[in-house]
Amino acid sequence: MSLLATDSVETARFRAYGPRQLDEIADRHGLPAGIRETVRLVSMVLPFRVNEYVLSQLIDWDRIPDDPMFQLVFPQKGMLTEQNERDLAALSADPASKIALRTLVQQIRGRLNPHPSGQKELNVPTRDGAEIAGLQHKYRETVLYFPSQGQTCHSYCTYCFRWAQFVGDADLRFAAPDPSGLISYLGAHPDVTDVLVTGGDPMVMSTERLRAHLEPLLSVDTVRTIRIGTKSVAYWPQRFVGDPDADDVLRLFEKVVASGRNLAVMAHFSHPRELATDLARQAISRIRSTGAVVYCQAPLIARVNDDPDVWSAMWRAELAVGAVPYYMFVERDTGPYEYFRVPLARASEIFRSAYRTLPGLARTVRGPVMSATPGKVAVDGVVENAEGRFFQLHMVQARDPALVGRPFLAHFDPEAAWLDELRLDRTVPADIARAIAGPAWQGEKELFGTKAAASVGSPA
Repeated sequence: MSLLATDSVETARFRAYGPRQLDEIADRHGLPAGIRETVRLVSMVLPFRVNEYVLSQLIDWDRIPDDPMFQLVFPQKGMLTEQNERDLAALSADPASKIALRTLVQQIRGRLNPHPSGQKELNVPTRDGAEIAGLQHKYRETVLYFPSQGQTCHSYCTYCFRWAQFVGDADLRFAAPDPSGLISYLGAHPDVTDVLVTGGDPMVMSTERLRAHLEPLLSVDTVRTIRIGTKSVAYWPQRFVGDPDADDVLRLFEKVVASGRNLAVMAHFSHPRELATDLARQAISRIRSTGAVVYCQAPLIARVNDDPDVWSAMWRAELAVGAVPYYMFVERDTGPYEYFRVPLARASEIFRSAYRTLPGLARTVRGPVMSATPGKVAVDGVVENAEGRFFQLHMVQARDPALVGRPFLAHFDPEAAWLDELRLDRTVPADIARAIAGPAWQGEKELFGTKAAASVGSPA
């Protein structure tokens, strides 16, 4: 197949399907009535969006609802409580209850931790006392930039930790109307060398709009790496192959690389099936031909990829197409978290089992990693000593660079799935404990954990 092949799938015009097209999808693919109703109810709270490529190329309709790609893009029973579903069903059936329904939806969303890890409270930078719209600055070297025209995706992942970007609530949304605020901020912060253009998905923008956000960065000498966070290679690879401006976006990538910058396409692959199509592999080949580097990352998600064989196959597939396996993340504590959570002990076992099967060049991957309030915390494994079993952890990245790379211990808990569920060991240095406990840190008692601090005693 040539790089500019023009079969019917590649030249198909993008069309998004959402809740309003649910009956059309259900009729075409034979969705049972119960599943159809679940999707209808849950999508009142959580965003739902797919496209023809996902529907026809990625989902195995003979295996629903257990098919991992179906789980990945269609809302499922169990993502909300049974009481929530009953209340939504009752109110949505009554035309006179529109206000009550809207209130209920807002209440449910508020309980789903829409902005985890202090994104709004701790990450938003200011200038002259005012917040700068559409920026986050958590780590010294890296600024996140959310162009307003890129705050949607070709399809939505049901696990997405940025689900609040897509529900139409301006108070929950990060969005910058243009790059002027970013450029001004970068001028005042020369330590920033990396800009991550994210969303949503910047690749939903036309090349003309994307250019308006990327080219101004080329005038900032201190910015040496531009990253683009995208799921488009998995969910709409036509963006780089058959779309009307696919060639234009590749020329834009070439221009960024020619400027002397490192262009990193941060591709989100959650399952090896997303790499199995000719279109996806062709898209990666075309991106790499510009000089850009493709890095691959995804969270560990129950019911989708919580199997070491799946990760081994995916990392090998990434390496085979010249991409770099980069991160296995731990699913964040937001949205339908309980539905997707995998305990850290199991996550560590899955990572280790998959990692040992890899050739050396694929062992660039790091994980499992929690992108938590103090930074990216890696679970290195489980160790034992005279005092018991422990998780060994370290920070891959941190708000305070002095914390990066230093190992520390937390008491083993087979059910813990997030940092604040762990009880730190008394040997943890105070600066690390303070970073994990946050502003409430009061000294030695906080060494035993954040949620568990109220019941501190002798180490178990």
